[in-house]
Amino acid sequence: FTDGMNSADKIAVYANEPAIAQTIAAQKNEDYQFEVVDSEEAGKKQLADEKVDAFLIVTSEADSIKGELLSESSMGQTTELTVQQLLSGLQASGRAAALGLNQEQVASLSEPANFSKQKVSFTEDGKMELGEDNSSIQYIVSYVGTIILFMFILTYAQIIAQEIASEKGTRIMEVILSSTRAQVHFYAKLTGVIMVALAQLLAYAGIFAISYYWIKDISMVKDVLANFSIDGLFGPFLIYSVIFVLLGILIYSVLSALCGSLVNKAEDTAKAIIPVTYLSLAGYMLGLILGGTDPNNIILRVTSYIPFLSSFIMPVRLANDTVGIGGAAVSVAILAVSTLALMLISARMYKSNVLIYNDNGILASLKQSFVLMKNEK
Repeated sequence: FTDGMNSADKIAVYANEPAIAQTIAAQKNEDYQFEVVDSEEAGKKQLADEKVDAFLIVTSEADSIKGELLSESSMGQTTELTVQQLLSGLQASGRAAALGLNQEQVASLSEPANFSKQKVSFTEDGKMELGEDNSSIQYIVSYVGTIILFMFILTYAQIIAQEIASEKGTRIMEVILSSTRAQVHFYAKLTGVIMVALAQLLAYAGIFAISYYWIKDISMVKDVLANFSIDGLFGPFLIYSVIFVLLGILIYSVLSALCGSLVNKAEDTAKAIIPVTYLSLAGYMLGLILGGTDPNNIILRVTSYIPFLSSFIMPVRLANDTVGIGGAAVSVAILAVSTLALMLISARMYKSNVLIYNDNGILASLKQSFVLMKNEK
């Protein structure tokens, strides 16, 4: 829709050699329209009268071409790169003609070198073996998993925090706790939200499985799948990716429940879950940006073992083969232990939190909760 709403930019062109200006104007592009002007003054006047969006001045000296793009506002990197490539092409053609090269020789000079990558492994005796490289499709899966995890965290963090804050704000919590233990209510509330999230994940999986029978016959999908082995996904990588997503949803849900129990009204839950939002955003950005550009970065290697962040980052490292199954297992163990510890601590604090009505802010409520817990001991 955005692409369809864009209009072609008009660029006036003046060159000290008219043939160069005519060559530029002859370029066909849906995004740009080049118009030749007779002088620099004429081009600047059209720019001042807003008849064109930019004015390109091209100067040819010896075998070099220099271009200067004038505009009242930025034309964007795409336009600037396109103009630079166009001028570079003209300069290369001029130099080739001066050297007496024909079109075939110029094309041979511009032909890119062959490049390929191959995944290898080594046996115990040091012998190298060629392996199947599924890193690209694995990265796509980890990328999608990271997006789904971030979406689920933002959605269900708000839900669980708002549910607890609503019950606390209406004082119905006092009636509930007179009939059951606070820990039981906490685990029940947490289990209910997690079951809803699992149902949604299963629905997504079912929809994808059903739709796969139709989309697999699309030519574009066939071309993508032809380069990958789907069987290579159904192994440790996929298992660990699912585990990290589930544990990520769980640990953030526990933190959201704890934050939601510290506010008095449902309207305050947006402020209460700020720690959840910032932590998940940090993991999301690290996984997507550094994971794709520099998978061996020391920041990724360290944060892939830190709870709250490892759920986003470790699947990306697994997809890029920068960590082994042993490292992933250690990260899962740390995440699982941290989730259990946070769950036990949150359950103990839950009884104190939901009975505290403090209007001095979340930190004041948290401090009062610690004091109440200490007195109960």
